[in-house]
Amino acid sequence: MKNVLFLHGFNSSPQSLKAQQTQQYLKQYFPQVKFHCPQLALTPDKVIKQLTPYFTEIKGGSKLQSWGIIGSSLGGYFATYLSETYAIKAVLINPAIKPYELIANYIGEQINPYTQEVYQIKPCYLEDLIALEQHHITKNNYMVMVQTGDEVLNYQQAVEKFHASTLIVQPNGDHSFVNYKAMLPTVVEFLQLNG
Repeated sequence: MKNVLFLHGFNSSPQSLKAQQTQQYLKQYFPQVKFHCPQLALTPDKVIKQLTPYFTEIKGGSKLQSWGIIGSSLGGYFATYLSETYAIKAVLINPAIKPYELIANYIGEQINPYTQEVYQIKPCYLEDLIALEQHHITKNNYMVMVQTGDEVLNYQQAVEKFHASTLIVQPNGDHSFVNYKAMLPTVVEFLQLNG
């Protein structure tokens, strides 16, 4: 069985539009693919502890080839860590490359608009993000999709880091990745879910 792990972005949830579109597309066209999209924990260290069980039991085995990861924004940063740790293909959508630089502006109380959960971002959050940074990437394991109109992240950081990977740069758009649904056949093909 094929599996897809979708990692949502900062202050988002499994109810986000891209997560929902991915789930619906797979259900309609690839019902044999199991879709996983957990509500991510509120700190980076807890996110990794939360996601590690998906892969630890199969590390080093052929079953890892049955997994693919899709990560959006901050989820793309976590997806990169997991991809490098477990050698899994990943699709990154407008990924955060240096999220600790941006998150520094959010220290203090936050409210997740999807879940209404109130939580605190502390300086250790930034340290945990820095600890997860991957300086060397396995270029063949990534397809990176960015739009130049991203108003939250500098898309050029992703282009620079993943220049040797499969890179899709679309003009205009925004951080949500406009018309993401149209890219789902390409995502499926890259993750080899149709095999």
